[in-house]
Amino acid sequence: MSNPASAPRGAAAGDRAPGSGRAVVIGAGPAGLLAAAALHTYADVTVVERDVLPNGPEPRKGLPQARHAHPLWSGGARAMEELLPGVTAAWLAAGARRIPLPTGLVTLSARGWLRRWPESEFMISCSRDLLDAVLREQVARRARMTVLDGTELLGLQGDAARVSGVRIRASDGTERVLEADLVVDASGRGSRSTAWLDALGVPQAPMDEVDSGLAFASRVFRAPAGTEDFPVVTVQPDPAQPVPARSAIIVPLEGERWLVTLSGTRGGQPTASAEEFELFARAVRHPVVGELIAHAEPLTDVVLTRSTINRRRFFEKVRDWPEGFVALGDSVATYNPVYGHGMSVAAQGAVALRGQVAESGITAPGLARRVQRAVALPVTVAWELATGTDIRYPEAIGEQPRATRKLFGRYVERLTRTAAGRPAVAKALLSVITLSAPLTALVKPEVLFAVLRGPGRPPLTEPPLTPDERAAVFSAPEPSVTPVTG
Repeated sequence: MSNPASAPRGAAAGDRAPGSGRAVVIGAGPAGLLAAAALHTYADVTVVERDVLPNGPEPRKGLPQARHAHPLWSGGARAMEELLPGVTAAWLAAGARRIPLPTGLVTLSARGWLRRWPESEFMISCSRDLLDAVLREQVARRARMTVLDGTELLGLQGDAARVSGVRIRASDGTERVLEADLVVDASGRGSRSTAWLDALGVPQAPMDEVDSGLAFASRVFRAPAGTEDFPVVTVQPDPAQPVPARSAIIVPLEGERWLVTLSGTRGGQPTASAEEFELFARAVRHPVVGELIAHAEPLTDVVLTRSTINRRRFFEKVRDWPEGFVALGDSVATYNPVYGHGMSVAAQGAVALRGQVAESGITAPGLARRVQRAVALPVTVAWELATGTDIRYPEAIGEQPRATRKLFGRYVERLTRTAAGRPAVAKALLSVITLSAPLTALVKPEVLFAVLRGPGRPPLTEPPLTPDERAAVFSAPEPSVTPVTG
């Protein structure tokens, strides 16, 4: 992609349809691209991005977290397909895999190994670079789109009652105002929306944080020959144990590679040491990930990230919310990345945005407040799943759960144990984890009854790898390890 600061992609400003709305989206990550896709039928959309965007599936300077595991759950994939029909096929054509769940999942949950029941949900497995590149390509094909990359957002235009546009600075230093009927902040974890709104006199939104002290370490490996259909393998921590939470996951990537991400909370964090990487993977609740990567060739050094705080801004609770401004995605809430919910929540938020605009129009009074409330619904599900677990780990920082939440947590523990032996309960659990169903799916009468009855089958004692999967890895000689960079 060329730098649109000098040559904007998509529809030019002069092509604007008479009487159409104007929208500005801040950020060209998944949240911003999906917001643009949600709005392009109703407005001419300009996406403002600070980074210079790559032409294909290449790393982006402002997205260091892309080096870690980024599974896209079925709830998010369906939302993206709704906004960009054909995007799933495009991912698969580019090398991504559609992995059936739990069929293609070997996971040690907090309460035991999950059996590989027939598919009830799925995930899209690929690198974050590929996922974003395909989204950019799909959005670029839509009419009435302009992307300005290499462009800095200086602030909002307007006042406490209405946001009327944004002030930007191009890469050549020139500054100008983009007027808009609606501004969408999808700038991500580093969003400055609170400061921007404060400068206009908008009351501050309540905020909540839960910090488990989690650190991530990731490394890419060349997958052993014959593992083209290998499952996702993950070992999760047990929050009921008073020890640091350590986990390990193998996610298949395009190009016959494995992305391996390790994580640990305070007192049990991984390091950036290549020598310690496999040792850490063997030291989690089961050594299967460490045993598997011993047969895979490392292709990169270890990348370490510590910015994993769960943080939520309750914009929907601001009584005097300004017209013309909406925040979604990580600009509203960020989650411990181990749960993989960020992109899916952003996609569902974009669907909610489109629904509200379609119903009343982009200039309708009260639209922004209605959108912010609608966006809060998928945010709440992911927030409860992430913080309800993270607050239980040793030295976690945040408000301790009240009695009702503790009671629900104990119920979920029993439900998770039951899911290891009852497919209907596993289906309900996965529907919520993948953000395909609300939390209430866990307390439907048939699920409650099954949880009361218990697993019904004895627990598995070993990872449910098939004989062919074991043979493909463990019959291969261990590769010689040489220093790598990248």
